[in-house]
Amino acid sequence: MTDSTYDAHGGPLISLLVTEDRAALLKDVAFNLPDIVLNDRQLCDVELLATGGFSPLKGFMVRSDFESVLDRMRLQNGTLWPVPICLDVSKARAHRLEAGQSVALRDPEGFLLAVMHVEDIWPVDRQKKALHLYETQDISHPGVSYLFSKTGDYFVGGSLEVLSLPLHFDFKQFRLYPSELRGIYAKMGWNRVVGFQTPNPLHRFQFEMTTKAMRHARANLLLMPVVGMTRPGDFDHYTRVRCFQEVARHYPPDSHVMTLLPLAMRLSGPRDAVLDTILAKNYGCTHFIVGHDHASPGMDKNGKRFYETDRARLVAKKFSDEIGVEIVPFEEIVYLPFEDEYRSVDKVPEGSQTISMTGSDIRKRIREGRRIPEWAAFTEVIDELQKAYPPPRQQGFTVFLTGLSGAGKSTIARVLYSRFMEIGDRPVTLLDGDIVRRNLSSELNFSKEHRDINVHRIGFVASEITKNRGIAICAPIAPYECTRREVRRVIEEYGGFIEVHISTPIEECERRDRKGMYAKARAGLIKGFTGVDDPYEAPEKPELRIDTTHRSPVEAAQEILLFLTKKGYI
Repeated sequence: MTDSTYDAHGGPLISLLVTEDRAALLKDVAFNLPDIVLNDRQLCDVELLATGGFSPLKGFMVRSDFESVLDRMRLQNGTLWPVPICLDVSKARAHRLEAGQSVALRDPEGFLLAVMHVEDIWPVDRQKKALHLYETQDISHPGVSYLFSKTGDYFVGGSLEVLSLPLHFDFKQFRLYPSELRGIYAKMGWNRVVGFQTPNPLHRFQFEMTTKAMRHARANLLLMPVVGMTRPGDFDHYTRVRCFQEVARHYPPDSHVMTLLPLAMRLSGPRDAVLDTILAKNYGCTHFIVGHDHASPGMDKNGKRFYETDRARLVAKKFSDEIGVEIVPFEEIVYLPFEDEYRSVDKVPEGSQTISMTGSDIRKRIREGRRIPEWAAFTEVIDELQKAYPPPRQQGFTVFLTGLSGAGKSTIARVLYSRFMEIGDRPVTLLDGDIVRRNLSSELNFSKEHRDINVHRIGFVASEITKNRGIAICAPIAPYECTRREVRRVIEEYGGFIEVHISTPIEECERRDRKGMYAKARAGLIKGFTGVDDPYEAPEKPELRIDTTHRSPVEAAQEILLFLTKKGYI
Protein backbone atom coordinates (compact mmCIF):
# COMPACT_ATOMS: atom_id res chain seq x y z
CA MET A 1 0.00 0.00 0.00
CA THR A 2 1.59 3.25 -1.10
CA ASP A 3 0.43 6.83 -1.11
CA SER A 4 1.51 9.14 -3.93
CA THR A 5 1.20 12.90 -3.57
CA TYR A 6 2.25 15.77 -5.80
CA ASP A 7 2.76 19.49 -5.31
CA ALA A 8 4.64 22.40 -6.83
CA HIS A 9 7.86 21.49 -5.01
CA GLY A 10 8.97 18.31 -6.74
CA GLY A 11 7.23 15.46 -8.51
CA PRO A 12 5.16 12.59 -7.13
CA LEU A 13 6.15 11.66 -3.60
CA ILE A 14 5.76 7.98 -2.66
CA SER A 15 5.04 7.23 0.99
CA LEU A 16 5.26 3.60 2.10
CA LEU A 17 3.78 4.25 5.56
CA VAL A 18 0.54 2.30 5.96
CA THR A 19 -2.68 3.32 7.69
CA GLU A 20 -3.33 2.45 11.34
CA ASP A 21 -5.80 -0.29 10.37
CA ARG A 22 -3.34 -1.86 7.95
CA ALA A 23 -0.55 -1.57 10.53
CA ALA A 24 -2.63 -3.43 13.13
CA LEU A 25 -3.26 -6.24 10.65
CA LEU A 26 0.42 -6.45 9.67
CA LYS A 27 1.48 -6.61 13.33
CA ASP A 28 -0.66 -9.70 13.83
CA VAL A 29 0.66 -11.29 10.64
CA ALA A 30 4.30 -10.49 11.52
CA PHE A 31 4.30 -12.85 14.51
CA ASN A 32 4.36 -15.78 12.09
CA LEU A 33 6.82 -14.30 9.58
CA PRO A 34 10.58 -14.87 9.42
CA ASP A 35 12.61 -11.88 10.61
CA ILE A 36 15.40 -9.83 9.09
CA VAL A 37 17.22 -7.60 11.59
CA LEU A 38 18.39 -4.43 9.88
CA ASN A 39 21.84 -2.92 10.28
CA ASP A 40 22.61 0.81 10.34
CA ARG A 41 22.80 1.19 6.56
CA GLN A 42 19.56 -0.71 6.01
CA LEU A 43 17.78 1.37 8.66
CA CYS A 44 18.75 4.52 6.75
CA ASP A 45 17.48 3.05 3.49
CA VAL A 46 14.17 1.97 5.03
CA GLU A 47 13.58 5.46 6.45
CA LEU A 48 14.19 7.18 3.12
CA LEU A 49 12.08 4.61 1.28
CA ALA A 50 9.25 5.00 3.79
CA THR A 51 9.06 8.80 3.77
CA GLY A 52 9.46 9.31 0.01
CA GLY A 53 13.06 10.48 0.06
CA PHE A 54 13.83 7.66 -2.37
CA SER A 55 10.75 8.20 -4.55
CA PRO A 56 9.79 6.61 -6.90
CA LEU A 57 11.15 3.41 -5.28
CA LYS A 58 8.53 1.29 -3.52
CA GLY A 59 10.91 -1.07 -1.80
CA PHE A 60 14.30 -2.71 -2.08
CA MET A 61 15.33 -3.34 -5.68
CA VAL A 62 14.71 -6.61 -7.47
CA ARG A 63 17.48 -8.07 -9.60
CA SER A 64 16.35 -6.61 -12.94
CA ASP A 65 16.37 -3.08 -11.48
CA PHE A 66 19.67 -3.70 -9.69
CA GLU A 67 21.40 -4.87 -12.86
CA SER A 68 19.89 -2.05 -14.91
CA VAL A 69 21.03 0.58 -12.39
CA LEU A 70 24.57 -0.80 -12.37
CA ASP A 71 24.76 -0.98 -16.16
CA ARG A 72 23.01 2.23 -17.23
CA MET A 73 21.98 4.24 -14.13
CA ARG A 74 18.30 3.58 -14.80
CA LEU A 75 15.58 1.35 -13.43
CA GLN A 76 14.23 -1.33 -15.72
CA ASN A 77 11.38 1.00 -16.76
CA GLY A 78 13.86 3.70 -17.85
CA THR A 79 13.57 5.97 -14.81
CA LEU A 80 16.85 7.64 -13.90
CA TRP A 81 18.35 6.10 -10.76
CA PRO A 82 22.11 5.96 -10.14
CA VAL A 83 22.73 3.84 -7.04
CA PRO A 84 21.40 0.36 -6.12
CA ILE A 85 19.19 0.34 -3.01
CA CYS A 86 19.32 -3.30 -1.99
CA LEU A 87 18.72 -5.40 1.12
CA ASP A 88 21.63 -7.77 1.73
CA VAL A 89 21.36 -10.86 3.95
CA SER A 90 23.57 -13.78 4.91
CA LYS A 91 23.63 -16.99 2.89
CA ALA A 92 21.96 -18.86 5.75
CA ARG A 93 19.11 -16.33 5.90
CA ALA A 94 18.70 -16.28 2.12
CA HIS A 95 18.38 -20.07 1.97
CA ARG A 96 15.44 -19.87 4.38
CA LEU A 97 13.58 -17.40 2.17
CA GLU A 98 11.79 -17.77 -1.13
CA ALA A 99 10.08 -15.46 -3.59
CA GLY A 100 6.40 -14.98 -2.84
CA GLN A 101 6.63 -14.98 0.94
CA SER A 102 6.74 -12.00 3.30
CA VAL A 103 9.30 -11.15 5.98
CA ALA A 104 9.27 -8.85 9.00
CA LEU A 105 11.96 -6.17 9.04
CA ARG A 106 13.01 -5.28 12.57
CA ASP A 107 15.53 -2.96 14.20
CA PRO A 108 18.33 -4.43 16.37
CA GLU A 109 16.05 -4.23 19.42
CA GLY A 110 13.39 -6.36 17.72
CA PHE A 111 11.00 -3.46 17.03
CA LEU A 112 8.84 -4.15 13.96
CA LEU A 113 9.40 -1.52 11.26
CA ALA A 114 8.04 -3.01 8.04
CA VAL A 115 6.80 -6.05 6.20
CA MET A 116 8.59 -6.86 2.97
CA HIS A 117 6.96 -8.90 0.22
CA VAL A 118 9.82 -10.88 -1.29
CA GLU A 119 9.95 -10.90 -5.08
CA ASP A 120 13.56 -11.81 -5.81
CA ILE A 121 16.65 -13.39 -4.18
CA TRP A 122 20.05 -13.52 -5.87
CA PRO A 123 23.74 -13.85 -4.98
CA VAL A 124 25.92 -10.76 -4.56
CA ASP A 125 28.59 -10.30 -7.23
CA ARG A 126 30.95 -8.07 -5.26
CA GLN A 127 33.49 -7.60 -8.04
CA LYS A 128 30.88 -6.47 -10.55
CA LYS A 129 29.16 -4.11 -8.13
CA ALA A 130 32.49 -2.58 -7.07
CA LEU A 131 33.62 -1.94 -10.64
CA HIS A 132 30.29 -0.58 -11.89
CA LEU A 133 29.29 1.49 -8.86
CA TYR A 134 32.67 2.61 -7.50
CA GLU A 135 34.84 2.08 -10.61
CA THR A 136 37.44 0.34 -8.44
CA GLN A 137 38.02 -2.74 -6.29
CA ASP A 138 40.49 -0.90 -4.05
CA ILE A 139 39.37 -1.59 -0.46
CA SER A 140 40.80 1.75 0.68
CA HIS A 141 37.57 3.12 -0.84
CA PRO A 142 35.09 3.06 2.09
CA GLY A 143 32.25 1.87 -0.13
CA VAL A 144 34.31 -0.99 -1.55
CA SER A 145 35.54 -1.90 1.93
CA TYR A 146 31.94 -2.10 3.17
CA LEU A 147 30.93 -4.16 0.15
CA PHE A 148 33.67 -6.75 0.62
CA SER A 149 33.74 -6.92 4.43
CA LYS A 150 30.19 -6.25 5.63
CA THR A 151 27.71 -6.86 2.84
CA GLY A 152 25.84 -10.17 3.02
CA ASP A 153 26.14 -12.87 0.37
CA TYR A 154 22.65 -12.42 -1.10
CA PHE A 155 20.30 -9.58 -2.04
CA VAL A 156 16.56 -9.77 -1.34
CA GLY A 157 14.24 -7.54 -3.33
CA GLY A 158 10.59 -6.64 -2.91
CA SER A 159 8.02 -4.01 -2.01
CA LEU A 160 7.63 -2.62 1.51
CA GLU A 161 4.74 -1.78 3.79
CA VAL A 162 6.14 0.37 6.60
CA LEU A 163 4.46 0.39 10.00
CA SER A 164 6.91 2.62 11.83
CA LEU A 165 10.03 4.64 11.10
CA PRO A 166 13.31 3.83 12.85
CA LEU A 167 13.34 5.32 16.33
CA HIS A 168 15.26 8.55 16.94
CA PHE A 169 15.45 10.41 20.23
CA ASP A 170 17.72 13.28 19.18
CA PHE A 171 16.99 16.60 17.43
CA LYS A 172 13.39 15.64 16.71
CA GLN A 173 12.52 19.18 15.65
CA PHE A 174 14.91 18.80 12.72
CA ARG A 175 13.82 15.34 11.55
CA LEU A 176 11.36 16.47 8.89
CA TYR A 177 9.84 14.27 6.18
CA PRO A 178 9.81 15.45 2.54
CA SER A 179 6.04 16.02 2.73
CA GLU A 180 6.46 18.12 5.89
CA LEU A 181 9.10 20.28 4.25
CA ARG A 182 6.93 20.85 1.20
CA GLY A 183 4.19 22.01 3.56
CA ILE A 184 6.61 24.43 5.25
CA TYR A 185 7.62 25.93 1.90
CA ALA A 186 3.97 26.43 0.99
CA LYS A 187 3.24 28.07 4.35
CA MET A 188 6.27 30.36 4.03
CA GLY A 189 5.45 31.21 0.43
CA TRP A 190 8.77 29.86 -0.84
CA ASN A 191 8.74 29.02 -4.57
CA ARG A 192 12.49 28.58 -4.98
CA VAL A 193 14.57 26.49 -2.57
CA VAL A 194 18.26 25.64 -2.94
CA GLY A 195 19.43 22.51 -1.14
CA PHE A 196 22.85 21.97 0.43
CA GLN A 197 23.85 18.53 1.65
CA THR A 198 27.01 17.78 3.62
CA PRO A 199 28.43 15.23 6.10
CA ASN A 200 30.65 17.95 7.63
CA PRO A 201 30.12 20.80 10.07
CA LEU A 202 29.29 24.07 8.33
CA HIS A 203 32.55 26.04 8.10
CA ARG A 204 33.16 29.52 6.69
CA PHE A 205 33.78 28.30 3.14
CA GLN A 206 30.54 26.29 3.06
CA PHE A 207 28.63 29.19 4.62
CA GLU A 208 29.91 31.51 1.91
CA MET A 209 28.99 28.92 -0.72
CA THR A 210 25.40 28.67 0.54
CA THR A 211 24.86 32.44 0.76
CA LYS A 212 26.27 32.93 -2.75
CA ALA A 213 23.99 30.13 -4.01
CA MET A 214 20.96 31.77 -2.39
CA ARG A 215 21.75 35.02 -4.18
CA HIS A 216 22.46 33.26 -7.49
CA ALA A 217 19.25 31.22 -7.41
CA ARG A 218 17.17 33.96 -5.74
CA ALA A 219 16.07 31.21 -3.39
CA ASN A 220 15.73 30.27 0.24
CA LEU A 221 17.94 27.55 1.68
CA LEU A 222 17.41 23.95 2.80
CA LEU A 223 20.31 22.71 4.92
CA MET A 224 20.57 18.90 4.79
CA PRO A 225 23.28 17.67 7.19
CA VAL A 226 23.77 13.92 6.68
CA VAL A 227 23.20 12.00 9.92
CA GLY A 228 23.29 8.48 8.52
CA MET A 229 26.47 6.63 7.60
CA THR A 230 29.18 9.02 6.46
CA ARG A 231 32.92 8.69 5.84
CA PRO A 232 35.17 6.92 8.34
CA GLY A 233 36.74 9.46 10.66
CA ASP A 234 33.96 12.06 10.34
CA PHE A 235 32.83 13.92 13.44
CA ASP A 236 29.81 12.34 15.13
CA HIS A 237 26.46 13.67 13.99
CA TYR A 238 25.51 15.09 17.40
CA THR A 239 28.49 17.43 17.26
CA ARG A 240 27.87 18.31 13.61
CA VAL A 241 24.22 19.21 14.22
CA ARG A 242 25.16 21.42 17.19
CA CYS A 243 27.62 23.18 14.87
CA PHE A 244 24.83 23.73 12.33
CA GLN A 245 22.65 25.22 15.04
CA GLU A 246 25.39 27.71 15.89
CA VAL A 247 25.99 28.74 12.27
CA ALA A 248 22.24 29.08 11.58
CA ARG A 249 22.26 32.34 13.54
CA HIS A 250 24.42 33.92 10.83
CA TYR A 251 21.76 33.56 8.11
CA PRO A 252 19.08 36.23 7.64
CA PRO A 253 15.87 35.50 9.58
CA ASP A 254 13.34 33.17 7.93
CA SER A 255 15.68 32.46 5.02
CA HIS A 256 16.43 28.82 5.68
CA VAL A 257 15.18 25.59 7.19
CA MET A 258 17.16 22.53 8.28
CA THR A 259 16.33 18.84 8.10
CA LEU A 260 18.52 15.93 9.15
CA LEU A 261 19.09 13.55 6.26
CA PRO A 262 19.20 9.85 7.32
CA LEU A 263 21.30 8.89 4.31
CA ALA A 264 23.86 6.08 4.21
CA MET A 265 26.36 7.66 1.85
CA ARG A 266 27.81 5.32 -0.78
CA LEU A 267 30.61 7.78 -1.63
CA SER A 268 30.42 6.86 -5.31
CA GLY A 269 31.31 10.36 -6.49
CA PRO A 270 29.32 11.24 -9.65
CA ARG A 271 26.64 8.60 -9.00
CA ASP A 272 26.14 9.95 -5.48
CA ALA A 273 25.81 13.47 -6.92
CA VAL A 274 22.91 12.33 -9.11
CA LEU A 275 21.28 10.49 -6.20
CA ASP A 276 21.68 13.55 -3.96
CA THR A 277 20.03 15.72 -6.62
CA ILE A 278 17.07 13.31 -6.77
CA LEU A 279 16.86 13.44 -2.97
CA ALA A 280 16.86 17.24 -3.11
CA LYS A 281 14.01 17.10 -5.63
CA ASN A 282 12.00 14.83 -3.33
CA TYR A 283 12.71 17.17 -0.42
CA GLY A 284 11.14 19.97 -2.45
CA CYS A 285 14.23 21.77 -3.75
CA THR A 286 14.23 23.63 -7.06
CA HIS A 287 18.03 24.07 -6.98
CA PHE A 288 20.89 22.02 -5.54
CA ILE A 289 24.49 22.93 -4.73
CA VAL A 290 27.18 20.60 -6.07
CA GLY A 291 30.67 21.71 -5.14
CA HIS A 292 33.99 20.38 -6.29
CA ASP A 293 34.76 16.83 -5.13
CA HIS A 294 31.13 16.16 -4.13
CA ALA A 295 30.60 12.85 -2.27
CA SER A 296 34.30 12.09 -2.50
CA PRO A 297 35.79 9.12 -0.62
CA GLY A 298 39.17 10.87 -0.63
CA MET A 299 42.38 9.32 -1.90
CA ASP A 300 43.25 5.75 -2.83
CA LYS A 301 46.16 3.87 -1.26
CA ASN A 302 48.54 5.51 -3.76
CA GLY A 303 47.45 9.04 -2.87
CA LYS A 304 45.40 9.50 -6.06
CA ARG A 305 41.80 10.72 -6.12
CA PHE A 306 39.18 8.07 -6.85
CA TYR A 307 37.22 10.59 -8.98
CA GLU A 308 38.29 13.80 -10.69
CA THR A 309 37.21 16.83 -8.64
CA ASP A 310 34.75 18.16 -11.23
CA ARG A 311 33.19 14.86 -12.37
CA ALA A 312 30.37 14.83 -9.82
CA ARG A 313 29.38 18.37 -10.76
CA LEU A 314 29.45 17.66 -14.50
CA VAL A 315 27.44 14.43 -14.24
CA ALA A 316 24.81 16.02 -11.96
CA LYS A 317 24.48 18.93 -14.38
CA LYS A 318 24.07 16.51 -17.30
CA PHE A 319 20.94 15.01 -15.68
CA SER A 320 19.58 18.17 -14.02
CA ASP A 321 16.89 18.86 -16.64
CA GLU A 322 15.64 15.27 -16.47
CA ILE A 323 15.51 15.41 -12.67
CA GLY A 324 13.91 18.86 -12.67
CA VAL A 325 16.41 20.51 -10.34
CA GLU A 326 18.84 23.23 -11.41
CA ILE A 327 22.42 22.53 -10.35
CA VAL A 328 24.26 25.43 -8.71
CA PRO A 329 27.90 24.48 -9.38
CA PHE A 330 30.79 25.74 -7.31
CA GLU A 331 34.52 25.61 -7.72
CA GLU A 332 36.60 25.48 -4.56
CA ILE A 333 36.03 28.51 -2.29
CA VAL A 334 39.21 30.21 -1.08
CA TYR A 335 39.99 33.11 1.25
CA LEU A 336 41.77 36.25 0.07
CA PRO A 337 43.52 37.55 3.21
CA PHE A 338 44.39 41.02 1.90
CA GLU A 339 40.87 41.63 0.59
CA ASP A 340 39.29 39.81 3.59
CA GLU A 341 36.78 38.05 1.36
CA TYR A 342 35.88 34.62 -0.01
CA ARG A 343 35.75 33.76 -3.70
CA SER A 344 35.61 30.67 -5.88
CA VAL A 345 38.98 29.93 -7.44
CA ASP A 346 37.70 30.79 -10.92
CA LYS A 347 36.86 34.33 -9.75
CA VAL A 348 40.19 35.14 -8.13
CA PRO A 349 42.15 37.93 -9.88
CA GLU A 350 45.51 36.85 -11.25
CA GLY A 351 48.31 37.36 -8.77
CA SER A 352 46.05 37.49 -5.70
CA GLN A 353 47.17 35.61 -2.62
CA THR A 354 44.73 32.92 -1.49
CA ILE A 355 44.57 30.46 1.38
CA SER A 356 42.25 27.55 1.94
CA MET A 357 41.44 24.82 4.41
CA THR A 358 39.30 21.77 3.66
CA GLY A 359 36.93 20.04 6.04
CA SER A 360 39.46 17.20 6.27
CA ASP A 361 42.19 19.69 7.19
CA ILE A 362 40.02 21.14 9.96
CA ARG A 363 39.10 17.68 11.24
CA LYS A 364 42.77 16.71 11.36
CA ARG A 365 43.72 19.90 13.18
CA ILE A 366 40.96 19.46 15.76
CA ARG A 367 41.98 15.88 16.48
CA GLU A 368 45.61 16.91 16.81
CA GLY A 369 44.78 19.83 19.09
CA ARG A 370 46.05 22.47 16.64
CA ARG A 371 44.63 25.97 16.19
CA ILE A 372 41.90 26.69 13.62
CA PRO A 373 42.05 30.23 12.17
CA GLU A 374 38.86 32.29 12.31
CA TRP A 375 38.83 32.76 8.54
CA ALA A 376 38.36 28.99 8.18
CA ALA A 377 35.64 28.31 10.77
CA PHE A 378 33.26 30.22 13.00
CA THR A 379 34.40 30.64 16.59
CA GLU A 380 31.23 28.95 17.86
CA VAL A 381 31.90 25.93 15.64
CA ILE A 382 35.50 25.65 16.82
CA ASP A 383 34.28 25.75 20.43
CA GLU A 384 31.80 22.93 19.79
CA LEU A 385 34.38 20.78 18.03
CA GLN A 386 37.02 21.31 20.71
CA LYS A 387 34.49 20.48 23.41
CA ALA A 388 33.62 17.17 21.74
CA TYR A 389 37.15 16.39 20.52
CA PRO A 390 39.71 17.67 23.03
CA PRO A 391 43.45 17.80 22.17
CA PRO A 392 45.41 14.51 22.34
CA ARG A 393 46.65 15.23 25.88
CA GLN A 394 43.03 15.05 27.07
CA GLN A 395 41.86 12.23 24.79
CA GLY A 396 41.70 8.54 25.40
CA PHE A 397 43.71 6.33 23.09
CA THR A 398 44.40 2.72 22.18
CA VAL A 399 47.80 1.13 21.60
CA PHE A 400 47.10 -1.86 19.35
CA LEU A 401 50.02 -4.31 19.23
CA THR A 402 49.81 -6.91 16.47
CA GLY A 403 52.24 -9.60 15.33
CA LEU A 404 52.98 -13.31 15.31
CA SER A 405 52.79 -15.52 18.37
CA GLY A 406 56.08 -15.14 20.22
CA ALA A 407 56.90 -11.75 18.69
CA GLY A 408 56.93 -10.06 22.10
CA LYS A 409 53.56 -8.31 22.14
CA SER A 410 52.42 -9.40 25.60
CA THR A 411 55.66 -8.46 27.34
CA ILE A 412 55.76 -5.04 25.66
CA ALA A 413 52.12 -4.54 26.63
CA ARG A 414 52.91 -5.27 30.27
CA VAL A 415 55.81 -2.79 30.21
CA LEU A 416 53.52 -0.14 28.72
CA TYR A 417 50.85 -0.87 31.32
CA SER A 418 53.35 -0.29 34.14
CA ARG A 419 54.65 2.92 32.60
CA PHE A 420 51.15 4.36 32.03
CA MET A 421 50.16 3.45 35.58
CA GLU A 422 53.32 5.14 36.79
CA ILE A 423 52.34 8.32 34.89
CA GLY A 424 48.88 8.03 36.45
CA ASP A 425 46.88 10.62 34.48
CA ARG A 426 44.34 8.22 32.90
CA PRO A 427 42.78 4.86 33.76
CA VAL A 428 44.63 2.04 31.96
CA THR A 429 43.29 -1.34 30.78
CA LEU A 430 45.36 -4.21 29.41
CA LEU A 431 43.57 -6.36 26.82
CA ASP A 432 46.17 -9.03 26.15
CA GLY A 433 45.22 -11.88 23.80
CA ASP A 434 45.32 -14.63 26.43
CA ILE A 435 43.47 -12.49 29.01
CA VAL A 436 40.69 -11.73 26.51
CA ARG A 437 40.41 -15.38 25.46
CA ARG A 438 39.88 -16.44 29.08
CA ASN A 439 37.46 -13.70 30.12
CA LEU A 440 35.72 -12.39 26.99
CA SER A 441 35.95 -15.07 24.31
CA SER A 442 36.19 -18.38 26.13
CA GLU A 443 33.57 -20.01 23.89
CA LEU A 444 35.41 -19.16 20.66
CA ASN A 445 37.73 -21.47 18.74
CA PHE A 446 40.53 -20.44 16.39
CA SER A 447 38.66 -20.48 13.08
CA LYS A 448 38.96 -17.38 10.90
CA GLU A 449 35.39 -16.36 11.77
CA HIS A 450 36.01 -16.70 15.51
CA ARG A 451 39.35 -14.91 15.33
CA ASP A 452 37.57 -11.99 13.70
CA ILE A 453 34.88 -12.04 16.38
CA ASN A 454 37.54 -12.06 19.09
CA VAL A 455 39.39 -9.07 17.60
CA HIS A 456 36.14 -7.16 17.08
CA ARG A 457 35.28 -7.74 20.75
CA ILE A 458 38.66 -6.38 21.76
CA GLY A 459 38.06 -3.40 19.49
CA PHE A 460 34.66 -2.71 21.01
CA VAL A 461 35.97 -2.79 24.58
CA ALA A 462 38.94 -0.61 23.58
CA SER A 463 36.61 1.89 21.88
CA GLU A 464 34.55 2.23 25.08
CA ILE A 465 37.72 2.78 27.11
CA THR A 466 38.98 5.32 24.57
CA LYS A 467 35.62 7.11 24.46
CA ASN A 468 35.77 7.56 28.22
CA ARG A 469 39.24 9.14 28.00
CA GLY A 470 41.17 6.07 29.18
CA ILE A 471 44.06 4.08 27.75
CA ALA A 472 43.54 0.64 26.22
CA ILE A 473 46.53 -1.59 25.49
CA CYS A 474 45.61 -4.43 23.12
CA ALA A 475 47.96 -7.29 22.24
CA PRO A 476 46.17 -9.85 20.05
CA ILE A 477 47.73 -11.55 17.04
CA ALA A 478 44.97 -9.97 14.88
CA PRO A 479 46.24 -11.55 11.66
CA TYR A 480 43.81 -9.97 9.16
CA GLU A 481 44.25 -6.46 7.75
CA CYS A 482 40.55 -5.93 7.05
CA THR A 483 39.60 -6.67 10.66
CA ARG A 484 42.29 -4.37 12.02
CA ARG A 485 41.05 -1.63 9.70
CA GLU A 486 37.53 -2.02 11.08
CA VAL A 487 38.83 -1.82 14.66
CA ARG A 488 40.76 1.33 13.79
CA ARG A 489 37.65 2.91 12.28
CA VAL A 490 35.58 2.25 15.41
CA ILE A 491 38.22 3.49 17.86
CA GLU A 492 39.24 6.60 15.91
CA GLU A 493 35.71 7.92 16.28
CA TYR A 494 36.53 8.52 19.95
CA GLY A 495 40.27 9.13 20.23
CA GLY A 496 43.71 7.98 19.20
CA PHE A 497 44.59 4.66 17.60
CA ILE A 498 48.25 3.70 17.48
CA GLU A 499 48.86 0.48 15.56
CA VAL A 500 52.22 -1.09 16.41
CA HIS A 501 53.39 -3.98 14.23
CA ILE A 502 55.74 -6.17 16.26
CA SER A 503 57.47 -7.41 13.13
CA THR A 504 59.75 -10.04 14.65
CA PRO A 505 60.42 -12.70 11.94
CA ILE A 506 58.78 -16.10 12.29
CA GLU A 507 62.17 -17.81 12.66
CA GLU A 508 62.85 -15.81 15.82
CA CYS A 509 59.30 -16.41 17.09
CA GLU A 510 59.77 -20.17 16.66
CA ARG A 511 63.11 -20.06 18.44
CA ARG A 512 61.44 -18.39 21.45
CA ASP A 513 58.42 -20.74 21.48
CA ARG A 514 58.30 -22.00 25.07
CA LYS A 515 54.96 -23.79 24.63
CA GLY A 516 55.99 -25.66 21.49
CA MET A 517 53.02 -24.35 19.52
CA TYR A 518 54.94 -23.85 16.29
CA ALA A 519 56.38 -27.37 16.50
CA LYS A 520 52.90 -28.82 16.97
CA ALA A 521 51.60 -26.77 14.04
CA ARG A 522 54.50 -27.91 11.82
CA ALA A 523 53.70 -31.51 12.78
CA GLY A 524 50.05 -31.03 11.83
CA LEU A 525 48.81 -31.39 15.41
CA ILE A 526 47.35 -27.85 15.38
CA LYS A 527 45.38 -26.61 12.37
CA GLY A 528 45.02 -22.97 11.26
CA PHE A 529 48.03 -21.71 13.21
CA THR A 530 49.00 -18.17 12.22
CA GLY A 531 52.23 -18.06 10.26
CA VAL A 532 52.27 -21.79 9.55
CA ASP A 533 49.09 -22.86 7.75
CA ASP A 534 47.10 -19.63 8.17
CA PRO A 535 48.44 -16.32 6.86
CA TYR A 536 49.47 -13.28 8.86
CA GLU A 537 48.72 -10.12 6.85
CA ALA A 538 51.29 -7.54 7.90
CA PRO A 539 49.90 -4.01 8.49
CA GLU A 540 50.29 -1.76 5.47
CA LYS A 541 50.71 1.55 7.31
CA PRO A 542 51.15 1.07 11.06
CA GLU A 543 52.16 4.02 13.19
CA LEU A 544 55.21 2.01 14.31
CA ARG A 545 56.96 -1.15 13.14
CA ILE A 546 59.27 -2.77 15.72
CA ASP A 547 61.43 -5.88 15.31
CA THR A 548 62.30 -7.30 18.74
CA THR A 549 64.99 -9.68 17.47
CA HIS A 550 67.71 -7.43 18.85
CA ARG A 551 65.63 -5.13 21.00
CA SER A 552 64.37 -5.69 24.54
CA PRO A 553 60.71 -5.22 25.53
CA VAL A 554 61.72 -2.16 27.58
CA GLU A 555 63.42 -0.59 24.54
CA ALA A 556 60.40 -1.36 22.34
CA ALA A 557 58.04 0.17 24.91
CA GLN A 558 60.25 3.24 25.11
CA GLU A 559 59.96 3.73 21.34
CA ILE A 560 56.18 3.64 21.64
CA LEU A 561 56.23 6.12 24.53
CA LEU A 562 58.42 8.51 22.53
CA PHE A 563 55.97 8.31 19.63
CA LEU A 564 53.03 9.07 21.95
CA THR A 565 54.94 12.02 23.38
CA LYS A 566 55.65 13.38 19.90
CA LYS A 567 51.94 13.13 19.00
CA GLY A 568 50.94 14.92 22.19
CA TYR A 569 49.13 12.05 23.96
CA ILE A 570 51.51 12.00 26.94
